[in-house]
Amino acid sequence: MSDQIPLALDPCCGSRMMWFDKERPDVLFGDNRAETITVTDRSHGQEGGTRTLRIAPDVRTDFRDLPYPDESFYLVAFDPPHLVRAGRKSWLAAKYGRLGADWRDDLRAGFAECFRVLKPNGTLVFKWNETQIKAREVLALAPHRPLFGHTGGKRDTHWMVFMKPEGGNTGMT
Repeated sequence: MSDQIPLALDPCCGSRMMWFDKERPDVLFGDNRAETITVTDRSHGQEGGTRTLRIAPDVRTDFRDLPYPDESFYLVAFDPPHLVRAGRKSWLAAKYGRLGADWRDDLRAGFAECFRVLKPNGTLVFKWNETQIKAREVLALAPHRPLFGHTGGKRDTHWMVFMKPEGGNTGMT
């Protein structure tokens, strides 16, 4: 990372799949994993028959306990693990991460931490795939309601945008 102060945080960056600029200097990329995984790939026609996934965060972090001061970032991109059923060595678990048995507590803590490190009126972009856990179950764990997002259709991946309210208004009704 450069000496530029990060304006945004991705606390669960994984392989940075959703980022157009995977080396953007004003984003702090964090994850609890740092590894390179190569697996046999029969489905994508790769010449060598393998596929490689590289997880290389700027900082190793736990999204449930972020090491940053309150109100540090203008934007947080929160794309936590969303699988509860996946083999320990599966490609899906490597690519997307896996939640533990206490996933509700983990995601509740993750939302709380993401909002804690957001500046007032800061933006939280939340991405969720509901193949195994419905988005409504996860949104019930958030301390604020989303402003808007993509919550339906034929795909299982949803995007929602939150704004951290100034003061104590949670936006929950």
